[in-house]
Amino acid sequence: MAQALGEELALPSELQDDSSSLGSDSELSGPSPYRQADRYGFIGGNSAEPGPGHPPADLIRQREMKWVEMTSHWEKTMSRQYKKVKIQCRKGIPSALRARCWPLLCGARLCQKNNPGTYQELAGAPGDPQWMETIGRDLHRQFPLHEMFVSPQGHGQQGLLQVLKAYTLYRPEQGYCQAQGPVAAVLLMHLPPEEAFWCLVQICEVYLPGYYGPHMEAVQLDAEVFMALLRRLLPRVHKHLLQAGVGPLLYLPEWFLCLFTRSLPFPTVLRIWDAFLSEGAKVLFRVGLTLMRLALGTVEQRTACPGLLETLGALRAIPTTQLQEEAFMSQVHSVALSERDLQREIRIQLAQLPKSSPGPAPLPQARLPGAQAIFESQQLAGVRGSTKPEIPRIVVQPPEEPRPPRRKPQTRGKTFHGLLTRARGPPIEGPSRSHRGSASFLDTRF
Repeated sequence: MAQALGEELALPSELQDDSSSLGSDSELSGPSPYRQADRYGFIGGNSAEPGPGHPPADLIRQREMKWVEMTSHWEKTMSRQYKKVKIQCRKGIPSALRARCWPLLCGARLCQKNNPGTYQELAGAPGDPQWMETIGRDLHRQFPLHEMFVSPQGHGQQGLLQVLKAYTLYRPEQGYCQAQGPVAAVLLMHLPPEEAFWCLVQICEVYLPGYYGPHMEAVQLDAEVFMALLRRLLPRVHKHLLQAGVGPLLYLPEWFLCLFTRSLPFPTVLRIWDAFLSEGAKVLFRVGLTLMRLALGTVEQRTACPGLLETLGALRAIPTTQLQEEAFMSQVHSVALSERDLQREIRIQLAQLPKSSPGPAPLPQARLPGAQAIFESQQLAGVRGSTKPEIPRIVVQPPEEPRPPRRKPQTRGKTFHGLLTRARGPPIEGPSRSHRGSASFLDTRF
């Protein structure tokens, strides 16, 4: 496991180019509204055309056809060919089909189908003034250089307001968390508001339960789990973080709560989301471990970061040439962290939590590990919900005609050899001697 996630970083030279990387809103230069938007909708972005690191157009077309076929028979695909779905998600869902695939992967499509009209009622109802004021202050901070969210009166900010307000009404005990803003904004870049809302519900309640509540108890648990994984997989990096006084809560919430939307180039974020919606929270841990290796994996990097501020700066200043989606995701998927490893570490850290810790106890069993578990859970819930008492039916069968009683053959003192004779003709010969090594049915006497 340590070999798969070593502390030395060596990328092939042919992957060291930034033609396919796009910075988030903090990396975009120039406030001019007349700058051209790139293929992701960011004004002034540098991903107007796919770079050489992207697959060719004919390969993208083949992947699109595979996804069209899989999503056309989704239940059959998830029941029999989930491994194929996972492999295709790791390769990256084609941009043209993310709006079709994301709701299916996370189970939002079925939630929307089972709750018709729910979002319309929530979006039309007045929101809690406390949450509405907080949401209103955060709207302009969500990707301000994306063409959807430039104008306060545009459909992007207004749709974001409706989705976040609807969630506060849907789960009033949880309310609004600021980290939900960028997550909902990325969903709105690909989906209409209603589908984006149900995807947000699934992320908050199925993929990451306990993350966006008032106590964030699951975030604290996962922070301890992440440090334990660092200690086992990257012991030198773990030791450096302890010496520099860098606790996991100084960087991990921005990574995990926002699903890396504020930390990585946008094409890489989309690839992370493809894998995350397929395989669950273990993808976030793999990404975090990969970032730690890229930022602090060598002796020179750790020597250049003697203190807390320098270390945090190194985590935020990883060169974009090392964050291109193809090369970066290949490293992420090579991290030897399985779902079983993650669950075992969660149980260990959960047992070590103090009993007197404030807030409710984390419930890691509420977290489902990816699309397959969500699909099976929804199928099981559908079977249970569809059980109805059967109405008995009276079937009238016509009476059967009486048959004459069957006479039992007289076999007393006789053998079946004597019965197996014809009325006129030679007797039927028995089996050959080679087949009579053991007592056969025809040799049995009564």
